[in-house]
Amino acid sequence: MAVPSATGSVAPDDPYLRVSDLRVHFPTEDGLVRAVDGISFAVERGKTLGIVGESGSGKSVTSMAIMGLLDAARTHISGEIWVGGRNIAGMDDEKVRHLRGEDMAMVFQDPLSALHPFYKVGVQIAEAYKVHHPSASKAEAAKRAVEMLDRVGIPQPQRRAKQYPHEFSGGMRQRAMIAMALVNDPALLVADEPTTALDVTVQAQILDLLEDLQREFHSAVIMITHDLGVVAQIADDVLVMYAGRAVETGSVEQVMRSPQHPYTWGLLASVPSLHGDAEMDLVPIKGNPPSLINLPPGCSFNPRCRYAGLNGNRSFAEVPELRSTGQDGHQVACHLAAADRLRIYREDIAHAGVAQ
Repeated sequence: MAVPSATGSVAPDDPYLRVSDLRVHFPTEDGLVRAVDGISFAVERGKTLGIVGESGSGKSVTSMAIMGLLDAARTHISGEIWVGGRNIAGMDDEKVRHLRGEDMAMVFQDPLSALHPFYKVGVQIAEAYKVHHPSASKAEAAKRAVEMLDRVGIPQPQRRAKQYPHEFSGGMRQRAMIAMALVNDPALLVADEPTTALDVTVQAQILDLLEDLQREFHSAVIMITHDLGVVAQIADDVLVMYAGRAVETGSVEQVMRSPQHPYTWGLLASVPSLHGDAEMDLVPIKGNPPSLINLPPGCSFNPRCRYAGLNGNRSFAEVPELRSTGQDGHQVACHLAAADRLRIYREDIAHAGVAQ
């Protein structure tokens, strides 16, 4: 596949976003926090990548790095982040700011804190439009804001545009955030836990909306979430993160139907299944995620892994690299032999109704 050019063009068959060996480290008084430690992935236009993991796994830091929202003076960032043919890693802040909103945009987890409480919703959306369309009049920007509120399903958009964020319900605020993110037709949309604070009915509506808008705008989408149900509904591909690293990647079908990493098994076992035994208890992953300052030697998951001793104790000494599972595009970072993973999944995991 061709390397993106420095001019900002990208071949039609190339991913719009390509992240290569991204590392984000934060120096602190207690030591170096390795929030993201060497992840790589790519997303094409019209496709959705779901990034999954527990809190502290590095998901949100990854999204902030892609959007250029980290303080470079206080953060050690290395690797490459190609957006539409431009490597924004190390790019001047002003140039990255110009790309935000026009080429890439973000939907935040908490719209109430992301929207300014002192300005009307329509004014904020119109301002986001005018930043990238300076020749547009105030009336044109206001009209565009109303059009976007209507497009995301907010009733009476002209009236709602004149209201403040606190006058919107949680679901409507999230729709307004999506309208603001898409007002300039960005090619890349990063959604960081966009449905976490919403009830299941509104969550489903927001996910359906994102799918509809992706088809309309043909955007590349990154969905940051801890909810595997969200991933199953909306994503094409999945990246499972743990302690700042990728432990499994592949298509939704591969990761959901044939998971290969014990951490992925644990995530799947800790959520309800419509096809499992209704009387069976959920099985949470024991223990807690490790400190990103003092990661355990070897595989970071080994203190919580039931199978860490089945590979000659390599899990306690050697960091596993992502390797192909034999299925096209499906990779796993695990020292367990492929035959052992297949046996464990068939005997212990699939038997319990996980991922079925």
